[in-house]
Amino acid sequence: MREALRNLTTRGKTLIAVGIALLLASFVIGERDLIRVAALVGLLPLASAALLSRAKYQLTVSRVLDPVRVEAGQRSQVTLRLRNGSRLPTGTLMLEDRLPYALGNRPRLVLERLLGGGGSAVSYSVRSELRGRYEVGPLLVRITDPFGLIEMTRSFPNTDALTVIPSITPMPAIRLPGEFAGSGDNRARSVAVHGEDDAATREYRYGDDLRRVHWPSTARAGELMVRREEQPWDSRATVALDIRAGAHRGEGPTSSFEWAVSATASVMHHLRLSGYKLRMVTEEVDMQPDIGGPGSTLDHLAAVRTQRHGDISRLLEQIRKNDHSGLIVASIGSLTADEAERLGGLRTSGATCVALLIDSMSWLKLSEDRRATADAEYHRTRLTLMRAGWRVLPVRNGERLPELWRGLTQGPQGFAYRAAMAETVSTTKKAT
Repeated sequence: MREALRNLTTRGKTLIAVGIALLLASFVIGERDLIRVAALVGLLPLASAALLSRAKYQLTVSRVLDPVRVEAGQRSQVTLRLRNGSRLPTGTLMLEDRLPYALGNRPRLVLERLLGGGGSAVSYSVRSELRGRYEVGPLLVRITDPFGLIEMTRSFPNTDALTVIPSITPMPAIRLPGEFAGSGDNRARSVAVHGEDDAATREYRYGDDLRRVHWPSTARAGELMVRREEQPWDSRATVALDIRAGAHRGEGPTSSFEWAVSATASVMHHLRLSGYKLRMVTEEVDMQPDIGGPGSTLDHLAAVRTQRHGDISRLLEQIRKNDHSGLIVASIGSLTADEAERLGGLRTSGATCVALLIDSMSWLKLSEDRRATADAEYHRTRLTLMRAGWRVLPVRNGERLPELWRGLTQGPQGFAYRAAMAETVSTTKKAT
């Protein structure tokens, strides 16, 4: 009651003042009927305060986000559902949901009234260019009585989380190296296709369909043999993200680090659709989407930040923790000569390594001399990785990932490598 009286509107205060004035006038002029009018006018705000103080605790609110996980630059719909649990109707309701600055301005929505026991819903949309995890709420509701005499503010502390994941770029479907890396029955093998007698077979196992029995092989082996009609290739891939702060340049959603995060999400999405068993590795985590689901890696990428004291050695240790044969795709920022040598040593005979080598200095405006120096360092880093057997996709500011990805169809000893080697040889000869 006291809270309601402290929130009288101008109309409510005016009615109380008019009631007091009429009461005084009735004593001055001796008109008793005027007292009834004064009581009616003055007590109306008090009655509204009493009713509103009882009805305010009957209001319930729920919030629904659709979807709860959205790509950067896309919109999510927020729906607020309100229900009046009291028998008394409310007055006008003004709703204000608190939002982080990255999601835009606070929405202000108006509901004319809620009947007793009735409900209603209002919606608005949010959008962010910055990936991250954002809290939507709490909700502030300004409630007025049907006469507009009192306005009260109530806060509903419940919040909902909106996850803005990196933008995912569709990738071209190409044949990748390391597709058939596996072990045991899933290891790549040569399968003859020249006739019925040359069909690839294996011994019969309990539960195999008898229609797959290969009778010629059964007769030769003296035991049931079945055709290998399906080859469940066990394709493995490790996707690594370089989070060293010193390896990236630029700010905001257009920085080189944001390009690397988006590329990591796009590569993982593409490889998952291609049937790969995935790992995602940074200096801090080693995640397997097959266990936590693809949403777990996207949630991590939504919140990942650069590390000021990052070290490439910790990233290499994370990759080496488990079996890293198969395909390795790494989004790597600037490297020193020593770091490039250590990264190049990661490649083993059983691994195919692909580096999205980011020329982070191209995200800066440099003078011609500094640009030439930066290009020379980048060229040496690229050459070091290529000599170690890596397939290097050069990434500069403005490059599009699908076009770079198509470069994997070229062999590791392609024109770029031969040109780099020829340039190195010619430089050495001039020096001697």
